[in-house]
Amino acid sequence: MRQERYGVLMVNLGTPEAPTSQAVKRYLAEFLSDRRVVDTPRILWWPLLRGVILPLRSPRVAKLYKSIWMEQGSPLMVFCRRQQAALAAVLPDAQVELAMSYGSPSLPAALERLLGAGITKLVILPLYPQYSSSTSASIWDAVARILAGYRSLPSISFIRDYAEHPAYIAALAQSVRRSFAEHGEPDRLVISFHGIPVRYAREGDDYPLRCEDTRSALVAALDLPPEKVMMTFQSRFGRDPWLSPATDLTLKGLPAQGIKHIQLICPGFSSDCLETLEEIKQQNREIFTHAGGETFHYIPALNDEPVHIDLFRQLVSEQLR
Repeated sequence: MRQERYGVLMVNLGTPEAPTSQAVKRYLAEFLSDRRVVDTPRILWWPLLRGVILPLRSPRVAKLYKSIWMEQGSPLMVFCRRQQAALAAVLPDAQVELAMSYGSPSLPAALERLLGAGITKLVILPLYPQYSSSTSASIWDAVARILAGYRSLPSISFIRDYAEHPAYIAALAQSVRRSFAEHGEPDRLVISFHGIPVRYAREGDDYPLRCEDTRSALVAALDLPPEKVMMTFQSRFGRDPWLSPATDLTLKGLPAQGIKHIQLICPGFSSDCLETLEEIKQQNREIFTHAGGETFHYIPALNDEPVHIDLFRQLVSEQLR
């Protein structure tokens, strides 16, 4: 009888290897070449990407990365490696690998290690709580392309998302309560998700619905009045209309409404990264305070908190039953 060997593949977006223009340019070139991320016809997109966006954007983004870079490296990579090690510790019977959709550690290399070890059951865990075609589906596409080159495949479970999982909501609620206990209850709790183009949602991406599912479950767990909570979308890119209301524009208008104390959480990010540490914690704090806001607190991502690792353990274990 064949002995079962388990593998877990954790996948996040990726990060430049260094806070330099050249490293950022390599990373952005790969990221923005994914048709799931930008579906503009290549004949129009390639000249714009190569001739305008990469030369202009890479130096600016490199400066932003420098402002958050940790001694051990990019925050996203640091926290993802910690998550990988912690999950491996609580799943001793499974080989746990980490991969990034763009950059390194690469998906092909991680899958090669897993299949080379002879695993018979593989659980793919995209580190995106809310499904989107531009994130989770992109991982599915990439894995399918890579596995097309292998003769023998394991059985595969793909965790689409976990937007309403009780352990996920409980972990978020714990973070919010801890922040309230430390800083007092704010005038508003702002729940900010990464945005996507409105067109993607019209064409069938249920990401906005999954964000709403998370918001609704978290508000219920916290037992907060609905009027004390706001859901917004951040990180707009390009000229297409994106999901609204926009986080930065919302924060700019709140002080004029008498809302001077906010706390903000980004439940769509499993690890702190450029979009949380620089865009939210730095840029959006400045936007709010310059508009007359008095108290702004960013509630960190779940990162390698024990409750977060236990959530991952539960998600994987549910697939291996």
